This record gives sequence, structure tokens and C-alpha cells, in this order.
Amino acid sequence: MKVGTGELLIVLAVIILLFGARKLPDLARSLGASAREFRKGVSDGEDENGDGQDGAKDSSGSAADAPADNSDGTTDA
Repeated sequence: MKVGTGELLIVLAVIILLFGARKLPDLARSLGASAREFRKGVSDGEDENGDGQDGAKDSSGSAADAPADNSDGTTDA
């Protein structure tokens, strides 16, 4: 199902009738700002998870937090 030029013009005309020509720039500006905030939030969420492994290992964890392996196969807790 393809959307042609005629359909796009009809949709644009309806949007102009609903919101008015003066409100369209403000509407587009706020939509762009919302999209930027959403992308920023998504990228911040990925940064918190490290390399994107669904939080399997916390990126702030260090080797000192993990139990040490001994040479006999046991671990120190």
C-alpha cells in the first residue's frame, strides 16, 4: 500500500485546517525537541548499561568486587 502525492497533500491540508498555519512551526519545533530528548535518553540508558548487555554486568564493577579464584579451584568470598 503506497502513499502518493495526492494523499500527502490531503493530509497536509487537514493538518493545516486543524492546527492553523501559525501553529505549525511551533508544533514542528516541539516535535523536534521531543525527538532529541528521546534519543538523548536512549543513549544515556545505553551508556549506563555499559556495552548494552541488558545490565548483565554493572559497568562500575571492578575486579576487587569479584571473588578471587585460588589455585585449588575454590573461591574466596
